[in-house]
Amino acid sequence: MSEDLKKDVQARMAKSVEALKAELGRIRTGRANTALLDHVMVDYYGTRTALPKVANVTVADARNLVVSPWEKGMVAAIERAILESGLGFNPVTSGMTIRIPMPPLTEERRRDLGKVARSEGENAKIAVRNIRRDTNNHLKDQVKKKLLSEDEEKRLVEAVQKATDQFIAEIDKLVAAKERDILEI
Repeated sequence: MSEDLKKDVQARMAKSVEALKAELGRIRTGRANTALLDHVMVDYYGTRTALPKVANVTVADARNLVVSPWEKGMVAAIERAILESGLGFNPVTSGMTIRIPMPPLTEERRRDLGKVARSEGENAKIAVRNIRRDTNNHLKDQVKKKLLSEDEEKRLVEAVQKATDQFIAEIDKLVAAKERDILEI
């Protein structure tokens, strides 16, 4: 029981960290990254579809993304979706290829993106703490039902706290690295 509980807590907390990594990957740093376009939705014959499912997105160099639609008729729809995405990109179309230059970030925008990164980090910490709280409540219920001894509960609570501290430290490292990346010119 106790090993299963520990593994479950570790897995759930790891999912929170993975979600944070995905969110931080969407925050633009000035360098081209294909993840920036993962959530752009394109009107694909009447169905809202993610851009990577209708086109190949690649990094041409540090400042340019290249989108190559799989169907010629999708070029205009993809260009429109990128413009309407609110990402601040101005795609340049030439034939079947859409080039997306990354505009340089201003100092003010960099600070704003740093705040967004810290906010995402705080949300991940809240998720980890909620997992800890739910697990501790579950352990208390197990003690009340006489399915778990108080000594065992104390040992498991300490293990859950140790895992919580470990994952919060990892979240802090990820956010600090992203902030350095954003502020780097």
